Amino acid sequence: MMKWFGAAATILFAMGLARAEEQRTVVTLGTATPGGGFPVYGQAVAETIHANDPSLEVRTRNTKGSTENVPLLEAGQLDLALVQGEVAHEALSGIGRPPARLQILVAMYTTPGMFVVRGDQPYRTIADLKGKTVAWGARGSGLVVLARYVLDGLGLDMERDFQPVYLDQAGDGPAMVGDGRAAALWGGGAGWPGFTAVARGAQGARFIAPTPSERARIQAKHAFLKTLTIPAGAYPGQTEPIVSVGSWSFILVTPTLAEDTAYRLACALHRGEAMMAAKLPQGHETTAAN
Repeated sequence: MMKWFGAAATILFAMGLARAEEQRTVVTLGTATPGGGFPVYGQAVAETIHANDPSLEVRTRNTKGSTENVPLLEAGQLDLALVQGEVAHEALSGIGRPPARLQILVAMYTTPGMFVVRGDQPYRTIADLKGKTVAWGARGSGLVVLARYVLDGLGLDMERDFQPVYLDQAGDGPAMVGDGRAAALWGGGAGWPGFTAVARGAQGARFIAPTPSERARIQAKHAFLKTLTIPAGAYPGQTEPIVSVGSWSFILVTPTLAEDTAYRLACALHRGEAMMAAKLPQGHETTAAN
């Protein structure tokens, strides 16, 4: 009799697992190259959503970054993707392309753009970096698009006025600054892994952002770029706030994603706002209010 009960329990347990698997909704989230902020943020999103709605499973996928994520969403090869603000602006507004039929699931966080240099180097302004080797990031990264807008507002060009380096992976940049192969690394936002890595180095870090007059010039040409501030303490040794220009990044969804699924994903993130804030410095900005 006990053997019969044991066998029956095993069968019922297996049936329960199968039913749970059938009820689970699996979606794919595109991030970016390893070593940057998007893969870290994407993993936090996946964990938060599943913790607040176990019927949802978000599988993250490394991509070349924002500029690849948009066409992958349009082709239905991703359900969700992290997209940097300038790339989202161009796609949704139809700048240089037809307008994308994509929806915003949630605003992620702000990305003020800036450079980081080693603390023992003499560079203090953007002008000081002219002619120097700068690691701009991975070619598909939205941060590179942000850099182009910022430089354009100042009458500069990353190819003409700097010695540009484009990375295969975002995580390669800090080492180049650390060993002197690059004078500066471009990036943005609070808690960005590349900036944290440089700041934790033996020489520390100095951040270079547009001056007030430079910000005015940039915004006069590209009004969609907003004045944004990174609070003091966002990086090791950073004792003062850093003011720059940038925009919000977004989680975009493919037009073929079921409305019910999108709603459940958004609700799970909303319920998990405190969890996101605890996981990442920039996670406190991922709120329904934003």
